[in-house]
Amino acid sequence: MVDEFRLLFVADVVGHPGREAVKALLPELKQELRPQLVVLNGENAAGGFGLTAKIADELKQYGADVITTGNHVFDQKDFVKELPGLDHVLRPANYPPGAPGSGHCMVDADGEPVLVMNLMGRLFLNDIDDPFRAADAILAANPGVRISICDMHGEATSEKQAMGWYLDGRVSAVVGTHTHVPTADARLLPAGTAYVSDVGMVGPRDGVIGVDKEAVLKRFLTGVPHRFEVASGPVTFNSVLITIDRLQGRATSIQRIDRLHT
Repeated sequence: MVDEFRLLFVADVVGHPGREAVKALLPELKQELRPQLVVLNGENAAGGFGLTAKIADELKQYGADVITTGNHVFDQKDFVKELPGLDHVLRPANYPPGAPGSGHCMVDADGEPVLVMNLMGRLFLNDIDDPFRAADAILAANPGVRISICDMHGEATSEKQAMGWYLDGRVSAVVGTHTHVPTADARLLPAGTAYVSDVGMVGPRDGVIGVDKEAVLKRFLTGVPHRFEVASGPVTFNSVLITIDRLQGRATSIQRIDRLHT
């Protein structure tokens, strides 16, 4: 067992094009980068809105170990019933009590117990419970875990940065998702937590955050709702590779891993 633990986090997967890119690229990335754990955000994997049990299984077959989500987690109505029966598929932990599923899980990765938690911001999103207190509760319930990662799904970079500082030294990584636009602020915080405001997406490059640009333009230009469809064309694959000291649980590096699938 080496002292370095490698975690690959794959950005929000958008629709069928995103899933095809994961199918094509993730297995070879795993061969190249040798991560001990792959976490993937799948909340847009079903037609751009939500997730299904079938698609979650598909993404796991392609190499995802844990699937996180966000505000679109229940957009597919059948998923409300499906989620409780799925292992290592999460919804934001700060959904109110009574919401199906779990917001965190423990996974054995190369003999190492790893805590994965999924949180969601409240600025410009659903009015749900406090993600900061939800993080406190999860950490209090899992003392002694060295390696932990938080998917902070949020619209506002300020809220995601605040979570990074709040959890600095308490978790190994805080990784932002949701906007589908990768940010250039990947860094190590002073107490040893890897941080990035948004990983980006695995979705069509030539749309608007993965959606067909013509429908989006019509909505902006007319104010009239138009049906959104996932765009086509080349797919950008955004991810980050985080290395973590196994003994201390502190991150030692974070780097962007970006590819293009055509």
